[in-house]
Amino acid sequence: MSAAKTGPALDRLRALNLELPVLASNAYYVDHRAVGSSIHISGQLPFQDGELLGQGVVGRDVDLARAKELARHAALNCLAAAVQAVGDLDRVRIVQMLVFVASTPDFGLQSQVANAASELLIEVLGENGRHARTAVGVAGLPLNTPVEIQMVCAAL
Repeated sequence: MSAAKTGPALDRLRALNLELPVLASNAYYVDHRAVGSSIHISGQLPFQDGELLGQGVVGRDVDLARAKELARHAALNCLAAAVQAVGDLDRVRIVQMLVFVASTPDFGLQSQVANAASELLIEVLGENGRHARTAVGVAGLPLNTPVEIQMVCAAL
């Protein structure tokens, strides 16, 4: 499902020359699970049209600028999952975001990678995009991706 309704959030997304992607289904888990007004978004990787946009370890194979781009795309995929759950981008409020960054032990800039995803959410959702957040460095992520993002949202 895509955002069929137009509204301020969708207009802001389009002004950034972005659109919500269609997420591939998975036989082992769902992209979101709604519990009451809470929407739990499964960890999203920076996929676009079925292709992983980057691989490697940040601080060794992937530089900070590229890691930020990948984080923005993973956040965009999270928004797509949230819209699947509620049907309209203007009904999404981000509550919490957890950003995993596959990085070298001495990298230490995981929060800057996460800032790029946070910035996108605020650009698109305004105050509804502000959230609690954790950014952590990890030894590895699925498919050797540099970034994975998990979210908890609320339906408005």
